[in-house]
Amino acid sequence: MSFNCELKELAAGPALSIRTRAAVGDLPRVLGEGYAAIAQYLGELNEVPAGPPFAVYYNMDMQDLDIEFGFPVLKCLGGRGDIRPGETPGGRVATCLHVGPYSDVEPAYNALMQWIKNNGHEMTGVAYERYLNDPDHTPPEELMTQIAMMLRG
Repeated sequence: MSFNCELKELAAGPALSIRTRAAVGDLPRVLGEGYAAIAQYLGELNEVPAGPPFAVYYNMDMQDLDIEFGFPVLKCLGGRGDIRPGETPGGRVATCLHVGPYSDVEPAYNALMQWIKNNGHEMTGVAYERYLNDPDHTPPEELMTQIAMMLRG
């Protein structure tokens, strides 16, 4: 598999998100329930997402992931319960696009980390994913995940 890796500068923006810890095997349930709760709350506020859902991984411990996930929004909004106002990540990143099932993202991460090393960059340890199409209406082999690794400097 070949991945087109590149540097980008991301602008942070307002978001509504949930931060929790979960094992990788629990992510489909945790993310599904959480995204649904945030979408419902946005509907109650008569607001809509300003872009695709995202997830930020603050560590890579597959048994105890520190994860924040949610939706970008057009303006700062108040939270409720586990749903908190926040921001999407901003700063310099190395990024690539993974096409296929979410469970098959490891080769994209490996290629991106190798590209970062080969090009003399240093990772912060934070990964950021944006889910560009809806898994409820897209076959798994066509799912698109934009993967970004936050960089130092």
